[in-house]
Amino acid sequence: MNNKKAFIFDLDGVIVDTAKYHFLAWQKIAQALNINFTHENNELLKGVSRVRSLDIILELGNVHASQEDKNKWLIQKNEDYLSYLVDMDESEILPGVLKTLQLLKEKNQGIALGSASKNARPILEKTGILSYFDVIVDGNDVTNAKPDPEVFLKAAQLLKIDPKDSIVFEDSVAGIQAANTGEMVSVGIGEETILHEADYIFKDFTEIDTAFIEKLIN
Repeated sequence: MNNKKAFIFDLDGVIVDTAKYHFLAWQKIAQALNINFTHENNELLKGVSRVRSLDIILELGNVHASQEDKNKWLIQKNEDYLSYLVDMDESEILPGVLKTLQLLKEKNQGIALGSASKNARPILEKTGILSYFDVIVDGNDVTNAKPDPEVFLKAAQLLKIDPKDSIVFEDSVAGIQAANTGEMVSVGIGEETILHEADYIFKDFTEIDTAFIEKLIN
């Protein structure tokens, strides 16, 4: 099929809103260190690795820590985060996402996940959508974080589709930059003021219709 494309989805903030659980887990660490960590501060962590996220929080509070302490906090953060995921189900899927996945499946398109999350598989399993994805590339599979395009390039490679025939759905500036650097079509999900570097921008998937998907395919 000549016009088979690679549709690559970020996870947090695109498919599911696990960002709120990351925020709660990071806030707990910050509070223990007497660092005021707000929702505005949390924007700085979007699309960023866990290790870098902790460094950003420590910088906000001007806290210097040993690698041993950092490792301990990283483990604690992940355990707290995972505890919030225990009760996840399909109700956590963001509006319009399922309809888009079903449409892409019907049209025999390549579907991949490209996420910094190291918990991508359990989240997709709990929400019941793992079977939609032909390929999953997550934080366990890459060495370079976004804005490096490694995660998306790897997804396209595994789908055996040229990066130029790939479309990325992202909610973070770093993710959009990664898609653009990889010479892929970037679709921003979120605020236009933040994601202005994207080729297309939608508030959420409810604004994405069949005609737009068909345009991307053709």
